[in-house]
Amino acid sequence: MRVLIVEDATDMAEAVAIRLGKSGMACDLAETYSMAEDFLAVQSYDAIVLDINLPDRNGTELLQSLRQKNDRTPVLMLTALFSVDDRVSALDLGADDYLVKPFDQRELEARLRALIRREADQKSDQVQLGALSFSPATLAATLNETPVDLTRREAMLLGLLLRNQGQVLGKQRLYDGLFAFDDIDVGLNAIELYIARLRKKLNGSGVAIETQRGLGYRIHACG
Repeated sequence: MRVLIVEDATDMAEAVAIRLGKSGMACDLAETYSMAEDFLAVQSYDAIVLDINLPDRNGTELLQSLRQKNDRTPVLMLTALFSVDDRVSALDLGADDYLVKPFDQRELEARLRALIRREADQKSDQVQLGALSFSPATLAATLNETPVDLTRREAMLLGLLLRNQGQVLGKQRLYDGLFAFDDIDVGLNAIELYIARLRKKLNGSGVAIETQRGLGYRIHACG
């Protein structure tokens, strides 16, 4: 799960990114409208956290630009001053949700997960495949109600595969969902390592991660 945070209050943005990172979201930080445009030109996101008051332009202009391009990425707006008129205007422009500063980071995290579930038409926070159950909120997995010991990256990868059941996800797509631009020291081949680790931990569970050569990976239940 990859999130773009567009916020010029650097300390707050970094604190949010750290919190979301611990919960399995890879975050890129943009301090200005122009930086956000640069990120969006080369990367797609599962959600965007967008401050209204940016130093170079208004965040609602970026929101409007996205929707005019038919980009339906969920957008959660942030602002220190959010009148009823502000809320109505942002929602009419295509915002999916909003939070008024100061806010509790737990609420931001929960709202982001709700937006992403809504986009995926997923009603519950629990994702199920055969005997495997996974909670994106806690990055916890169980097999037949027995906990599976996963590292944070392994859990992030499992969650990404499970949210896209039935789809073949290429190595680049998986990489983009796990790592932010700051993770430049991690190569694309890291995906193969994490896939191998997950397969070992899911061995004999009735859940398999299939390799489709030249295309990518697909998770599915097997007999």
